Amino acid sequence: MSAAVLLSLMILLPLIGAIGIVITRRNPDVREAVTLLTSGLIATLVVVIAILFLRGEKFAFTLIEPVPGIAIAFELEALGMLFALVAGLLWVVTSIYAIGYMRSHNEKNQTRFFAAFAVSISATMGVAFSANLFTLFLFYELLTLATYPLVVHAGNKEAKQGGRVYLGVLLGTSIGFFLMAILITWFLTGTVDFQHGGILAGHIDPAWAGLLFALFLFGIGKAAVMPFHQWLPAAMVAPTPVSALLHAVAVVKAGVFTLLKVTIYIFGSDFILSNDVTGGLIWIVAATILIASMVAMTKDNLKARLAYSTISQLSYIVLGALLASKAGLIGASMHIVMHAFAKITLFFAAGAIFVASHKKLVSELDGLGRAMPITFIAFLIGTLSIIGLPPFGGMWSKWYLGLGAVETSQLLLLAVLMISSLLNIIYLLPIPIRAFFSRPKSGEHYAEIAEAPKPMLLAMIITSGACIVLFFYPDPFYRLADLAAGGF
Repeated sequence: MSAAVLLSLMILLPLIGAIGIVITRRNPDVREAVTLLTSGLIATLVVVIAILFLRGEKFAFTLIEPVPGIAIAFELEALGMLFALVAGLLWVVTSIYAIGYMRSHNEKNQTRFFAAFAVSISATMGVAFSANLFTLFLFYELLTLATYPLVVHAGNKEAKQGGRVYLGVLLGTSIGFFLMAILITWFLTGTVDFQHGGILAGHIDPAWAGLLFALFLFGIGKAAVMPFHQWLPAAMVAPTPVSALLHAVAVVKAGVFTLLKVTIYIFGSDFILSNDVTGGLIWIVAATILIASMVAMTKDNLKARLAYSTISQLSYIVLGALLASKAGLIGASMHIVMHAFAKITLFFAAGAIFVASHKKLVSELDGLGRAMPITFIAFLIGTLSIIGLPPFGGMWSKWYLGLGAVETSQLLLLAVLMISSLLNIIYLLPIPIRAFFSRPKSGEHYAEIAEAPKPMLLAMIITSGACIVLFFYPDPFYRLADLAAGGF
């Protein structure tokens, strides 16, 4: 197959799958088989494309050029390959989990759920493969709209309110700031194409470059940098598989991926470092890391705690981008991967706890680990990877982020990373500890509680196992991160 066909299939297959899901809506077994078949094909294709890419194959094509000099075009580079690999592999795992969750919880509108899920993955692939800011912006907005039905899935007042915040913040920031930044870039350079080493050097006064970067930073609201982070906790009204999609597979990762693309291919690391473009902004990101962690400590609702944890962890990636050194960019790129597998495990576990015991609060989990050992062991593995301890994959991304801080002589930022890891321990590690070692509250027993359905357990076992495998074999993702950071 040609490069154009392969990239087109990655974007079109989920859309075809969504149509198949709607057509087979009257037969849940067939509908779910379509979901698994489509996601399995995507996972297979993305691995094949990654192998070909690492062997030196080129993937690029232009779909249409609606305005001279501005095209809807696709080109695969190392960072996009890394993001597509994460999204493609985790969609099939999330689909397995979602089938078990949606059936066990007797959720309504399951056809709409799985169809919107597929459309969201199509938009995610479009973001990953975009060859320029114009194409990326189109798919970035499509992703917001495609995930909205998932956020408001429950259809109640709380879900609708969460959906309004979700759309309001994400569309408001992208149209108000992100689009403005793209237009300024076009006006200054005459192009919006991604290029190795950036396109802005020689086209903008360094004194104004920081302001343009700020427009990108706050305009890419999916990165959830404070104060434009409220959409993420608001979206927790969605079913847990959606939370997993938002926090690990698609939306938030699309945000930090976009910011990394802008850093590497629009500004260029040399331009940023030589002109101190991100000097003031980096402290806003550092504050987000610490404040979000401290807020997470106060949340008794498990999903809310994980939501604020995600806000903090996303800013690790943003911090690596703003450091703009090679080690920092490698650390940021690898944290997309490591956080994805660890955080999706934590959300899978939270959903399993809710399905099996109907418990949502951390304070209600005392002793529950004895009834649900697989779930809480998976939660423990995800927690240790988020903290960054060996032998779990999260150690590598934090290692390179720390090197990036040292490389740029930002020792105070290194301290921020270390303090944040300690805060991770404080708000995450007590959850499995109290589940295994605390006694249930007086009069409460768990004899009637068992593990969640097998598809949910299988998904958790896969993602938690991946957290360990990625410690011993991070090489494919490291090679892609290294290529992206090196600009080759």
